[in-house]
Amino acid sequence: MHVQEWLDTVPAAAVYAVVALVIGLESLGIPLPGEIVLVSAALLSSQHSGVNPVVLGACATLGAVVGDSIGYAIGRKGGRPLLAWLGAKFPRHFSEGHVATAERSFEKWGMWAVFFGRFIALLRIFAGPLAGVLHMPYWKFLIANVLGGICWAGGTTAVIYYVGIVAEDWLKRFSYLGLVAAVLVGLTSMLVIRRRAKKAAQRQAAEPEPVPAAD
Repeated sequence: MHVQEWLDTVPAAAVYAVVALVIGLESLGIPLPGEIVLVSAALLSSQHSGVNPVVLGACATLGAVVGDSIGYAIGRKGGRPLLAWLGAKFPRHFSEGHVATAERSFEKWGMWAVFFGRFIALLRIFAGPLAGVLHMPYWKFLIANVLGGICWAGGTTAVIYYVGIVAEDWLKRFSYLGLVAAVLVGLTSMLVIRRRAKKAAQRQAAEPEPVPAAD
């Protein structure tokens, strides 16, 4: 079952909780499809399902900020051995190459890596734990974390919500246009057939009748 179809079967409160939980777990370092869940829920909110986009964006932001903060605390306490353990458990996401790439980004960009990391799938998983491992001052991490969470979660929710509304309106117009086009095609076909039938009858009437053979 598709994520959006499943979310459509549960109450709005459960949608908020699922979005916050999945994004929170992804942010603390567990590779989960947080962005897919958020986009699916935002589309659902644009379809008059009872899901409030403002509440959804707030829950997504809360999950992102809290998850990143927990990931930061875990990374600060676990240090390098934590990255090695994550690499053994999730080699696809926490390979040495990915860790090295994320670490270079943090060393070069600092707080900006945390902020923009929210918009990049790989750094979104790494941001919290790696900032803790590298002992980034928590106040710097928190500022970048909160601003990044608000822009990513709130921005994604708003954009997908309005895109969903525009798409729904366009599809409604398209259905009306399709109905009109179908009627026009039907009328045109009927007129063409009637015209051809009339011409065929005229040709048949104009043909001379065969002369009977003499005895």
